[in-house]
Amino acid sequence: MSLFSPSRFEAHAGSLKSAIIVRQWGSHVAKVGGKVFALCGDDGASIAFKISETSFEGLTALAGIAQAPYFAKRAWVSVAKGALGDADLKAYIRASYNMVVKRLTRKVRTELGLMIGGEPVTPAGRRKPSAG
Repeated sequence: MSLFSPSRFEAHAGSLKSAIIVRQWGSHVAKVGGKVFALCGDDGASIAFKISETSFEGLTALAGIAQAPYFAKRAWVSVAKGALGDADLKAYIRASYNMVVKRLTRKVRTELGLMIGGEPVTPAGRRKPSAG
């Protein structure tokens, strides 16, 4: 069963620290700190997620991947079923989650347990290694 199955999408996105899944806009919407980081349509035909400018250029050149409708221009893509494999989708959803977490206030990150001693943590809840 692929990540395009709403239940599989929920299992993956919901496994990220402090992520919740809500039913909204006819989709299964993954949020952290009240902010959307990914969604899967009820029909399982597409998955949308936040993306970096660099990744946007490369991904939208592929068949089945386009600017996500109703989301900020060049910041979200919609991926049709079969356009990417599950491993790639999981990595992009995780990256989207990380982008959204970074934009949350320090207070919200702390309340959600996304910081330890003032340092951001990984989606699994471990401290990120120091760069030194």
